[in-house]
Amino acid sequence: MLEAIDITARRGTAVLFNRLRLRVEAGRALLVTGRNGSGKTTLLRVLAGLTQPDDGAVTLNGSATGAMRAHIAFAGHAAALKDELTVEENLRALAELGGEPVTHDALSSALGTVDLAGQRELPARTLSAGQRRRVTLARLALLPRALWLLDEPATALDTTGIGVLAELVTQRLRAGGIVVAATHQPLEWPPDRADSLALS
Repeated sequence: MLEAIDITARRGTAVLFNRLRLRVEAGRALLVTGRNGSGKTTLLRVLAGLTQPDDGAVTLNGSATGAMRAHIAFAGHAAALKDELTVEENLRALAELGGEPVTHDALSSALGTVDLAGQRELPARTLSAGQRRRVTLARLALLPRALWLLDEPATALDTTGIGVLAELVTQRLRAGGIVVAATHQPLEWPPDRADSLALS
């Protein structure tokens, strides 16, 4: 279970959110919405233990998220690919950076899942924005972590890519994972497993 207890975050003198409480059980998703600058990305970073709240606490299965980083996959707004590396090299580096050793077969399966098997040897600089986002999705497929934190995960994805994202999330939830996503776009995730939070 992911729990935030009375967390407060500020940007300068502006309060982004104050004494915010949330609880997300295993096997459920939370979609965080709000206008630009409302604190969506800050909330994800606080939940990940990457940014400390000004007040309050966050726990994952009873432990502080900062101590649970090995159980968290954070996918930021940018794809964070190295242009000179191939798709496969980027994916391997991203997975290993997350502490997940990967086999050739696992890489092949992940790239097939996001329909990039034919681009695996291409340098990342040749990819479209949507294909770069799909590499991020392939990384998630390789990281079966307890908690996925996704910042605008549907950015640049076409209809098929959004469907791939929905399927990956659905599989993670069915396996007992927790997914929290900040989004401006409506995401068609299992309605019986997804809740929403609007930041003002």
